[in-house]
Amino acid sequence: MVLPIVVYGDPVLRKVGVDIDKKYEGLDQLIADMFETMYNANGVGLAAPQVGKAIRLFVIDTHPFAEDDEDDEDAEFTPAQRKELKNFKRVFINARILKEEGEEWKFSEGCLSIPKIREDVSRPPHIEIEYYDEKFVKHKEKYDGVIARVIQHEYDHIEGKLFTDRISPFKRKMISGKLTDIANGKISADYKTKVYKAKK
Repeated sequence: MVLPIVVYGDPVLRKVGVDIDKKYEGLDQLIADMFETMYNANGVGLAAPQVGKAIRLFVIDTHPFAEDDEDDEDAEFTPAQRKELKNFKRVFINARILKEEGEEWKFSEGCLSIPKIREDVSRPPHIEIEYYDEKFVKHKEKYDGVIARVIQHEYDHIEGKLFTDRISPFKRKMISGKLTDIANGKISADYKTKVYKAKK
């Protein structure tokens, strides 16, 4: 089922997610719904807070990066990188980034919770992460480049952070009007969204 994506201004996006266990009610369905929601919105990652749940869960499928690159005359990725992107689909539960290393590099990031806004964000290129998959098997893995970047972006969501927190105060000021519009429901997105309404 396609779920509405919570947009900028909703307090759930600022909550640090809590750990869950395999008894979390409806987990398999939630994971399936999150993938369906992400694909419907043409995303490469989606975190539980973006569908209104402050838990440490996110899903990733970097296949679209490989497809876009194949059609691009100025291809960014080597055939080996493209193959890796094409086949990288994961569920991350209770993730903890253990290390972030290397000289920070810029990459244009967007977010399904912040429609129609993209900015260059600097992040380290190498990470080591510990997490559980959907079968609650524990993994400790290292990732680099674009895959590391997508993981870092989704990981920020379960830490209550957004990519706009990582841009300069000047750039934030430049887009502050657009962010206010999103929070007030003045948005046009090609997918189902949910605007926060404060209880009176």
